[in-house]
Amino acid sequence: MRKRDTFDMLACSVAVIMDALAVYGGFMLATWLRLDSGLIPVVREPPVNYLRLYAIGAFFATGVFLLVFRSRGLYVRPQTGSFPTKIPRIINAVFWGILLTVVMAFSVQNEAEFSRLVIALAAFTVLILVMLERWIMFRIEWNLARHSRKTNRVMIVGTDSVAAHVMNTLAHEPMLRSRATCFLRTNDQPPDPRIPPEQIAGDLGEIEQIISRNPVDQLILTDPRLEHERIVDLIVLCEKNLMVFNMVPDLFRIMTCSMDVQTIEDIPLLGVGRWPLDYFWNRVVKRIEDVAGALFGLILSAPVIAVAALFIKRESPGPVFFRQERCGEDGRSFILYKLRTMQVDAEDKTGPVFAAPGDTRTTRVGAFLRRHNLDELPQLWNVLKGDMGLVGPRPERPHFVEQFRDQIQRYMWRHIAKPGMTGWAQVNGLRGNTSIEERIKYDLYYLENWSLAFDFKILVRTVFANENAY
Repeated sequence: MRKRDTFDMLACSVAVIMDALAVYGGFMLATWLRLDSGLIPVVREPPVNYLRLYAIGAFFATGVFLLVFRSRGLYVRPQTGSFPTKIPRIINAVFWGILLTVVMAFSVQNEAEFSRLVIALAAFTVLILVMLERWIMFRIEWNLARHSRKTNRVMIVGTDSVAAHVMNTLAHEPMLRSRATCFLRTNDQPPDPRIPPEQIAGDLGEIEQIISRNPVDQLILTDPRLEHERIVDLIVLCEKNLMVFNMVPDLFRIMTCSMDVQTIEDIPLLGVGRWPLDYFWNRVVKRIEDVAGALFGLILSAPVIAVAALFIKRESPGPVFFRQERCGEDGRSFILYKLRTMQVDAEDKTGPVFAAPGDTRTTRVGAFLRRHNLDELPQLWNVLKGDMGLVGPRPERPHFVEQFRDQIQRYMWRHIAKPGMTGWAQVNGLRGNTSIEERIKYDLYYLENWSLAFDFKILVRTVFANENAY
């Protein structure tokens, strides 16, 4: 994104040193727990020089871990985003580090015999120490970046909504230490109202004079509809002035997912990147999460569902459970289960409609269940069956899917994964009769940035999310 400066290089160097200390400390802590602490019975006495042997082994294992961390991109700077989004990558790196350590230990077993239990314990001690060290270093780096001077001066070529979005992103990501110093107009369209008028320095034709008056470190082009020759001129200008050139691709206007670059011989091809849940192992991990969560949830929620059923039957005639057809992964339909919260004939006169505040069709018990998200509990059965996941875009009714698929751009992309009991849009108050366009943005953001940490964050927020729950 920008030129690496002294801050980035120093942060990267410190990260390597601290990782090495955490990994080495994790192996030596595992050695102490197994052989010296007395917490675990020692069946066979270790060799006299075992401490020296394990210290040397931990030294070489630490080197292996650092190589794995580097291959997993843990030393890329600046590191953007929140710490929870980095947890799955750290866990993955530690897993591969332990696996390679096991291979290394078995390859030298004729010269030195290492305890398998020490290595097994190291998987946990190393992970805990690395995670703690990484969190502390992230907080230190984040605070230093937040209070340091924004040294990366950015010129944004364009004044539309994309330019405003880039400006806000730079302002809210302290690790980049970047600021938009000025904007250049590329057409006669009025600028986005979020862009301060005083920061619009002039037209694109005046760029050389503007750069001479206001030094710039990076140029970001947000209007890719410029002529090809003009874009080439901008790249050459950046090269002459030692400026970093970046361009927001035109595809950004119609999609939010990452880009994928492939080559055929010497021809680069830019396309839509794969979603995280396109990868087989990510789907396996998410399915394990769903099954474990659904089983645990059903056990805990069974008494709640039973009590709710009694109140539902007592207040109004009709079934306890509400069954409704919904669209799931790849647009396939399935039957969704909920606790009934409305009168049995709720849509006989209106047809399919969204619930609204003060909806007279909702029963008193139903209003309570909706407000506390308890009516969703039977969907744990849908999760266990594989129709849904714990987290994902909320499943919609076929009537509304047919209505929105032609009206709203990217609407059908939300069906590339299983729908969820809760989702990023829902915990941000986008449920019921709210903007479908905004919901799609949140749904696609979730699908693009999926991780176990992100799922956990959404599940925790669901407990407290009751905005627009009517």
